[in-house]
Amino acid sequence: MSGGAATATEPRVARFALLAAILGSAMVFVDGTVVNVALPAIQRDLGGGLAGQQWVVDAYLLTLGSLILVGGSLGDLFGQVRVFAIGVACFGAASVLCAAAPGSTTLIAFRGVQGIAGALLTPASLALITTLFAGAERGAAIGTWTAWAGISTVIGPLLGGWLIGVWSWRVIFLLNVPVALATLGIVLVALPRDRGRERVRLDLAGAALCAFGLGAVVFGFIEQPRLGWGGGVAAALTSGVAALAAFVVREATAPHAMLPLRLFRRRNFSVTNIETLAVYGGLSTWGFFLVLFLQQLSGYSPFEAGLAMLPVTIVLFALSRLVGRVSARLGPRAFMASGPLLAGASVLVLARLPAGLDYWTELLPPLLGFAVGLALTVAPLTTTVLSDAGPADAGIASGVNNAVARVGGLVAIAAVGVAASGGGDRLTVHGFHRAMLITGGLIALGGAIGAAGIRNPR
Repeated sequence: MSGGAATATEPRVARFALLAAILGSAMVFVDGTVVNVALPAIQRDLGGGLAGQQWVVDAYLLTLGSLILVGGSLGDLFGQVRVFAIGVACFGAASVLCAAAPGSTTLIAFRGVQGIAGALLTPASLALITTLFAGAERGAAIGTWTAWAGISTVIGPLLGGWLIGVWSWRVIFLLNVPVALATLGIVLVALPRDRGRERVRLDLAGAALCAFGLGAVVFGFIEQPRLGWGGGVAAALTSGVAALAAFVVREATAPHAMLPLRLFRRRNFSVTNIETLAVYGGLSTWGFFLVLFLQQLSGYSPFEAGLAMLPVTIVLFALSRLVGRVSARLGPRAFMASGPLLAGASVLVLARLPAGLDYWTELLPPLLGFAVGLALTVAPLTTTVLSDAGPADAGIASGVNNAVARVGGLVAIAAVGVAASGGGDRLTVHGFHRAMLITGGLIALGGAIGAAGIRNPR
């Protein structure tokens, strides 16, 4: 396996690569959500106050979001299998450290290490699929990866809540250890070694500008709900944008650029990332404000709120592989246009929900419509952005798309939060309705972008 690429004529290797990619990514997605339900137990055990609780979550998001573009580039340079294996091993080791953390400060530090490891393995997992599958099988494989990613995100809080009640919050981190060991076993036994590119020169200046720029922007939007738009948040956002601008200038002139700007001359790559910004921004605000609405205004427990969202995951799991396969054969345009339009229209229905809602007649139907729209969108979108970049740049392409999705989500939550709160500090029914109107419009805008800009490959 040279240069991180393999042929699509090795079905056994491809199947094992898909299994490894799903298992490795599952750790990242689960840990992005499961810790939320553990925060009260962590505070009782380790102390740290509200700020400490926030940073147990935010340290992970900050390092993951700021380094994911660098992680994608490293996979292209040094080999996807190698970087993926390093990321998995580091994630498992960091999880052990989190479970053994003696205080809130050390737990926050180890959560940051988890985020660094996640930034290595997440883009590499998708790049593995891109290099080992082709055509309709690539679309189906990405659809399968997408479906399991959705399941991981939902299962995390449900499983975590049960484990914390039965044992301890430390168990939620130890669960990563057997998953990491199984993933590494598959990599070592079943996947070929890759050598990466010859005579590699790492763009250290570009990597530093990218990491600082994304880190400052992510930090600004993480802290905005707590600190407002002034002071440190404004400084972080301004310095982050300036660093990202300097990064673009650097990449345009560097002989060994970390991010080849030629990728953005490819129509589908650029348009898909713009659509990602809108769709994933809306997806983030949809989940954030709907869960708040169900718990704070409709009287749902955290577990009941998680169960209420379960149909979305079931539909996504049932349809994603089929949609990925069919869209790879017919072209992504119709899917990337109709999916967000259906999902956006379904979200607009949520803007009429009363606090005392009936789940079966008022919430479930728009949830199912949203789920079908999401299933039509996600696998074709991911397949398009990776296929247009090509196997040699699959890692950095995945990093770009992941970074766009994460920053889009943070920006949307901060901006929609201002509109939803109406200057107060608690969500109201009218505030939730405003949030859903904006969210539905944002997701539908992604569909309009896809319809106008995506071109089906010949």
